[in-house]
Amino acid sequence: MTGALRVGVIGCAGIAVRRMLPAFAASPDIEIAAVASRDAGKARQVAERFGCRPVHGYDELLELDDVQAVYVPLPAALHAEWTQAALDTGRHVLAEKPVTTDHLRTGELLQHAATRGLVLMENVMFVHHRRHSAVRRLVAEGAIGELRAFQAAFTIPPLSDDDIRYDRELGGGALADVGIYPLRAALHFLGQDLGLVGARLTRGAGRRVETSGAALLSTPVGVTAQITFGMEHAYRSSYELWGSEGTITVDRAFTPPSDHVPVIGLHRGGKSEVIRLEPHDQVAATVAAFAAAVRCEVPPDTGTTLRQAELLDEINRSASYGAPTAAAGPE
Repeated sequence: MTGALRVGVIGCAGIAVRRMLPAFAASPDIEIAAVASRDAGKARQVAERFGCRPVHGYDELLELDDVQAVYVPLPAALHAEWTQAALDTGRHVLAEKPVTTDHLRTGELLQHAATRGLVLMENVMFVHHRRHSAVRRLVAEGAIGELRAFQAAFTIPPLSDDDIRYDRELGGGALADVGIYPLRAALHFLGQDLGLVGARLTRGAGRRVETSGAALLSTPVGVTAQITFGMEHAYRSSYELWGSEGTITVDRAFTPPSDHVPVIGLHRGGKSEVIRLEPHDQVAATVAAFAAAVRCEVPPDTGTTLRQAELLDEINRSASYGAPTAAAGPE
């Protein structure tokens, strides 16, 4: 690929308008070619803001000759259909997480992309933040001794009752929406051999999807990972790594703003050290990673994407369900 990658956006979801389109517009590697919506007025409004072509309908966007890649921010249940359609027309794809709602379908699409020489990358942004690479280095250098356990949580306050994340038919539910963060973090630090030990899911009163859950996982040598997630909770975004000689703690782990000063807590020998890093924009870093993958510089981590999809399915299939919790309306 020479020059900027021309990207078309299928859908005007909130994450696209708030985060990804501004990042595309600011990137020297990306040119926004078009924005499609089933609502022609919405397509015009968003396209005017970002200086690109409005397109009425998703199929119409895939008929444009000048679109080299597609970003898919649709509800999870629609990802497979439109990712497949984009790959079939020879476009690279950046798909919102999860790539699909079924690990077999995710595997098929990853293989389809590879066979056609195309990039299919899942939009898990936090893994591109430099802080997590710094944490990996600390662990590799023995800063906390031998790694024994990992714990992570991502919980958010209640959503409005009409939010699509409460819609079962659209692929909603806490596991796929917020549970994916601590699960991916566990895979990021413990590797793809991580296996499920057990899981528990709970539905809020009146909900048709799970609104919270927890899972215990383990590596073959017994390093455990406990993950907690939910979307009717006080906000929490953190992880901890426990070693034989100390611990590492990370807060505001998964969705820090671009100007946030990242902090790593290192605790050992009865003393605590605060390691401050330079702010880093993980959205911009993700966009750069996608462009680099298309240029064949750094391939996306498709193995972890597939293992994550397998574990999501396994948690869904095997989890026990708790009694419904009391409903809590948004503030």
